[in-house]
Amino acid sequence: MQDFFNNVSRYPRYFITITLGIFFFLFDQLKPLLNKPVTAIALIGLIMGTFVFLVLTLQAMLGINPT
Repeated sequence: MQDFFNNVSRYPRYFITITLGIFFFLFDQLKPLLNKPVTAIALIGLIMGTFVFLVLTLQAMLGINPT
């Protein structure tokens, strides 16, 4: 039974490692776009727009009314 809990306790570390790896990979791919001001503004606008879309979608799905 101890082996079972030891195995289960490894999954959060695995999840965090995979998630950080994805974010580091995406940042490395998008870093050259930050060199030019026009593409940097477009990239920041895209990221902010995606975040706002995600927040509004989750608020509508969960029935959260911002006051």
